[in-house]
Amino acid sequence: MARMISPELAAQLREAGLVWHPVSGDRFQINLPDLDVDVFTVSDMTIEAHHYPTGSVLGFNGTTEWALDSVALEDALWLPREDQLREMLRTTFRALRRTDESFEVEIDLRGETRVFDHPEPAEAYGRALLALISLSR
Repeated sequence: MARMISPELAAQLREAGLVWHPVSGDRFQINLPDLDVDVFTVSDMTIEAHHYPTGSVLGFNGTTEWALDSVALEDALWLPREDQLREMLRTTFRALRRTDESFEVEIDLRGETRVFDHPEPAEAYGRALLALISLSR
């Protein structure tokens, strides 16, 4: 299973301006009491993204989530996977290295080499993306 970032880092990325366009395979949590600990997956079979002029919702199909018909996108917290984070770094990404205690993600921010480390590679990628988004604001 592909690693995803922590909800805390996901919230920081959202607050920094990261926009989610749900696709099949994306994982998310719902910002509602008693649901914020479960991780859901967008799937054409069970949870589909529906886009309307008034906003996007995640629709729950069938009986998989019997008490939930849909949730507004702003009530969902996207938990990007490692590969998605790496892709969003685009041309700034230089390297992923394993050290004795962590993973290091190296990026180039306007000619300056920056390194972000964490025991989980997805978190290192997420921290690098947060720096990139913050710089572009």
